[in-house]
Order: sequence, then C-alpha cells, then structure tokens
Amino acid sequence: MEILSYLLLGAFAGVLAGLLGVGGGLVIVPALAYLLPARGVAPEVVMHLALGTSLATIVLTSSSSVVAHHRRGGVQWKVFGRLTPGVLVGAFLGAAVADALPAGPLRLVFGVFALLVALQLGLAAKPPPQRELPGRAGMGLAGSVIGVVSAIVGIGGGSLTVPFLAWCNVPMRVAVATSAAVGLPIAVAGALGYALMGLGHPALPPGALGYVYLPALLGIALASVLCAPVGARLAHAVPAPALKRFFAVFLAFLGLRMLLG
Repeated sequence: MEILSYLLLGAFAGVLAGLLGVGGGLVIVPALAYLLPARGVAPEVVMHLALGTSLATIVLTSSSSVVAHHRRGGVQWKVFGRLTPGVLVGAFLGAAVADALPAGPLRLVFGVFALLVALQLGLAAKPPPQRELPGRAGMGLAGSVIGVVSAIVGIGGGSLTVPFLAWCNVPMRVAVATSAAVGLPIAVAGALGYALMGLGHPALPPGALGYVYLPALLGIALASVLCAPVGARLAHAVPAPALKRFFAVFLAFLGLRMLLG
C-alpha cells in the first residue's frame, strides 16, 4: 500500500505537469507531508523529508522535459549559463536554511507560497516586460534568490524563473523552456543539500538518505515519468484557462491545509 500510494502520487503529479506545465513539487510536498506520518515518520523530519524527496524526484523527471525543450530550440543556453551558478549556490543554501528550521515554520512557508502561486494562476497574472536581462552579477543574484526559495519550498523554480524572465522581455515560450532547464540544477543542488544536511539525523526512517526518502522517490519518479505524456496529450483536448483556475483552487486548498497544520 505504501508503494502504491507513491505511484498514485507520481501519476497525479506527472499528469498535472504535462497538462498545465506546473511543477510536481507543489503537489508532492503536501502529499508527502500527509502520507509520511501514516508510515510512522517522526513529525520533526516529515517536512524536511517531503521537501528533499520532492527535489530529488525533479532531478529524475525534469531531464526528459529539458531534452524535449532543447530539441524544439526553446532553451536559451546563454541565459541558463548565467543563472546556473546562482541557483546552484542558492539551492544548496536553501537546503541548509530548511535544515535549521523546525517543521512548523517550514510548513507555514510552503503554505504561503502555495497560496501566492494559486493567486497567480487564478488571475493569470503575468508581469509586464519592463526591462532587459541584467548583467552577470544581476543574473547571479536573481539565480541565488530563485534557488534559495525553490529549495525551501521543494520545487524546481518555474513559478519564479518564468515570471522573472518574462519581466526581462524574454518571450514566454523561451522563458518556459529555459525555466525547465534551470530547474535541473536547482533540483540537483537542493536534493544534494537535503541529503547531506540530514545524514545521521536520529529520527530518520529506514530507507532515507539524509532528507531524501528513497521508496517515495522511486515510486513517484517512475509513475510521474510515465504519466507526464498523458497530461501533455490531454492539454490539447481540455481548455487550459479553466484547468488553471481549477488547479488554482486546488492549490489554495492545499496551501490552507498546510497553514492550518
């Protein structure tokens, strides 16, 4: 039943990712925060395991997305190169910050972030293009902020990277593709940080590598990779605005549940 629950979660996250282009971390983190206590995981490490495991699944599931975007010529690798040093440092730092925080504040941070993303989706809010991309220092700073926040909430950073690039006059199609590529180093550095920070914690369950829970990682990643193409096919058959509004309501519900504990 435990493995089945992870497979179902991965399937749901994969379909959503293919359907809406929304990273699975926004669903995986609250779902694991609900599932792990039922497996007897100690409350003080539940959120850390949910966040670290979410980032580890993104490492495995985002690779195919990056390849697909690259084949279509959508990724601006120059922009990727300028953001990557910052997101690597930021994501590792974010994991360290999360390690220093108790589970309660981590849950509150995720809840607030989920509500903000729900508001953005529900209103279809897009920042108006107002400037050009900054220089190397500015891109490094932006990447660091994106990396820190993404690691603390266990996501690949698309909710932050896409608006930033769009604000800097990058075409939306290119912003989405480049954001998908940037999500890979965020996930790698964040997952590595969570794994290292959690090593030796006495409350970790069997099967955990630091704050990465391997049974959940394997089940979620396998089902997510298999089901993402299903969501992509459905995206051409179902009205996208209505779906995004529905997901915004669903995400707001998850955010409120996290805030209320």
